[in-house]
Amino acid sequence: MMRYLTAGESHGSQLTVIIDGLPSHLPFSKEKINFQLQRRQKGYGRGRRMQIENDEVQIVSGVRFGKTTGAPVTLVIENKDWKHWKKIMSAEPDPEDEEKRRIARPRPGHADLNGALKYDHRDMRNVLERSSARETAARVAVGAVARLILESCQIRVAGHVLRIGEVEAQRLDGLSMEEIIQRSEESPVRCLDKKAAEEMMKLIDWAKKEGDSLGGIVEVMVEGVPVGLGSHVQWDRKLDGRIAQAVLSINAFKGVEFGIGFEAGKRVGSKVHDEIAWSKERGFYRLSNRLGGFEGGMTTGEPIVVRGVMKPIPTLYKPLKSVDIDRKEEFEASIERSDSCAVPAASVVMENVVAWEIAKALLEKFPADTMDELLEQVHRYRERVLNF
Repeated sequence: MMRYLTAGESHGSQLTVIIDGLPSHLPFSKEKINFQLQRRQKGYGRGRRMQIENDEVQIVSGVRFGKTTGAPVTLVIENKDWKHWKKIMSAEPDPEDEEKRRIARPRPGHADLNGALKYDHRDMRNVLERSSARETAARVAVGAVARLILESCQIRVAGHVLRIGEVEAQRLDGLSMEEIIQRSEESPVRCLDKKAAEEMMKLIDWAKKEGDSLGGIVEVMVEGVPVGLGSHVQWDRKLDGRIAQAVLSINAFKGVEFGIGFEAGKRVGSKVHDEIAWSKERGFYRLSNRLGGFEGGMTTGEPIVVRGVMKPIPTLYKPLKSVDIDRKEEFEASIERSDSCAVPAASVVMENVVAWEIAKALLEKFPADTMDELLEQVHRYRERVLNF
């Protein structure tokens, strides 16, 4: 079973990822991983940190001559800003400097206060460094590796922005995955609707001027997924539930839905469920995809459609009120460097988080030590399902 761990702080020397359970002989592309990392750094409304970092991955273990060996793969992403933080983030004891640089003012909307109370930290930098969205760079690298597996099995992932603040894009039905990917990449806010994209950028400019921030909604689609990934037999094997948990674990994400999502609560059943059809060429398929590619916790074979809502980033240049943990006096919360809007970047993060869950479920359904075994099993299964 595939699994991974990440380690590292926002202003530490590096982010580290260890991925276990990858099949051997998976063609490993450093360029494709770096491409995903660079996509994460783009987007209208990003802050100054993106001008400092130029994320690239270093492959430390588990890959030889361009292919995985079956051993754990270790990836490292250097934090270039570390050179300015060596003293602040030093691993060596320094009582004088430690007290001088202590953060005692928790920021509303962050993990600062909760983490300080839980882990008994009088210096909340011990919390905010790890809880920072900088860690999503590591998760994007993990998702990029998962995409290598999915691409080998003809499974494609795409994402785009549906809403930023009050500006909502019109749905453009009928676009192919290639068109969605192309339009999303061409847009500074990863929005398929050009008119809405212009309004989104104007709104971001306004929020930046006001010292405020904006959230939004992103959508991810996965095409080519075989029917039957996940399972109905236990709650924790339902794949839509696992994807939902993964999406909500992204920093600042507060909601998730599949297909028509919460709209299903307004409709009658005949306008919600996807009717079943059959043809010799396609086998069983659905006449609609209102449930977003899932029934009973399992994939239906239709494209997976999942949306996530991201709250506005809580680090504001218009700071909110807080309370100093030492003096118990009211203060304006301290400001760390931040974005006005990270929704376009969050779209990339969500793509890769979803990609990991799909790849993990694929290898649970088709356990394989080598890529040849995986591809053979997937092909044989698809043939069986088609002729069922």
